[in-house]
Amino acid sequence: MAMSSSCCRVASLLILQLFVAAFIISPVTAEIRETKVRSDARTIIPFDEFGFTHFGVLELNVSGISLSDTSPDLDLSQLGFFLSTRGAWIHVLQQIQELGVTCALQSDLFDVVYTFNHLQAAVPAVRLTSFGSIFNVTNPGQYTLLFANCIPELHVSMSVKSVMYNVEPRSGRRVYLSAGSAVLPFVYFIFFLAYCGLAALWVSVLVRKRLTTYRIHYFMLAVVILKALNLVSEAEDKSYIERTGSAHGWDVLFYIFSFLKGISLFTLIVLIGTGWSFLKPYLQDKEKKVLMVVIPLQVVANIAQVVIDESGPYARNWATWRQVFLLVDVICCCAVLFPIVWSIKNLREAARSDGKAAVNLMKLTLFRQYYVVVICYIYFTRVAVYVLATITSYRYLWTSVVAGELATIAFYIFTGYKFRPEVHNPYFVIDDEEEEAAVEAFKLEDEFEL
Repeated sequence: MAMSSSCCRVASLLILQLFVAAFIISPVTAEIRETKVRSDARTIIPFDEFGFTHFGVLELNVSGISLSDTSPDLDLSQLGFFLSTRGAWIHVLQQIQELGVTCALQSDLFDVVYTFNHLQAAVPAVRLTSFGSIFNVTNPGQYTLLFANCIPELHVSMSVKSVMYNVEPRSGRRVYLSAGSAVLPFVYFIFFLAYCGLAALWVSVLVRKRLTTYRIHYFMLAVVILKALNLVSEAEDKSYIERTGSAHGWDVLFYIFSFLKGISLFTLIVLIGTGWSFLKPYLQDKEKKVLMVVIPLQVVANIAQVVIDESGPYARNWATWRQVFLLVDVICCCAVLFPIVWSIKNLREAARSDGKAAVNLMKLTLFRQYYVVVICYIYFTRVAVYVLATITSYRYLWTSVVAGELATIAFYIFTGYKFRPEVHNPYFVIDDEEEEAAVEAFKLEDEFEL
């Protein structure tokens, strides 16, 4: 009962913090964006976010401009695009409240890119329906491209293509990845090499210990290989974006391996949590049901991830898909904890009923450790990493990726070390002295709980 209530409390706290993280995070995208606006009357329309250096450039191409009001006396200077940092936006909100500023384009805190009064053609009665503009960003920072519509009840339609990049001063090469993300291809490739090393090490262990190797040990190898393939695909994908500005390099392989990696990792945690291969060669019905829930949810999570990556942070349905992804991920993370709790409960009951209390207690200790490690891994990769991304300067956003990957590789190493194939496994075979000591410890534990 104590373990079950503790599990519920931890799970509830984890869910709460995950939803808090979901509302404070604004991911940074890097691709060339093409967005269609259809009869939109919002006063502010956000498009994309990018981290510029001292040599940043915004190329803006807008076509198919259509306004619901076509009167010639319409003040088109009240319509336009501008770049804003988060700090500037907060100050403008204060100006609106305190100084009575009615239009964001009137503030001197923003970098105005283009206003629609420049659409007037040589013939006064004719307006252009498209334009192209190049804006150089000289003040480095994290900027958001926005459109301001300061005319009440005016509906705007247009197609917007935004290209943001930084220029390397020495070579003149364009870098389409946001500042702080340009190092990610190298980071992912380094971790790919690390997982290749882990896979080679695990293969050597399986060869040397093949007589005591279970099926789950080969499944562990498959999980490591899928993780390595996912990382090399992501490295190539990010490298392709850096060079071209589009995400159509290895993105299909990246999504495929992300899907397989996610399913295999959650399945591995469930199988280890049930004691499959270690304690029993089969799965009970309730454990099969957990897998039947986790696997379809992972399919939904990967679909949501694809939509999130391809649509950009300011698409109309982006927030909805983001919430779907986080909700499904939370459910999966909580679901994989139940088999571990069930195994702990069964081992406690077995320790009381049979004459091998110490053996069961050693197993119980192992599964408790694994339960705690899984909780820490889920908490760190789902909460702490995203919080780190929000408090870190835009130049060092790559550090949150490194932190998450370090936590993941540490989790893989811990799992492989604790459940490695051994002839005389310390939690399966113990001597008489350890048996007596464990029995006494088990009695003291029961007295403490009572």
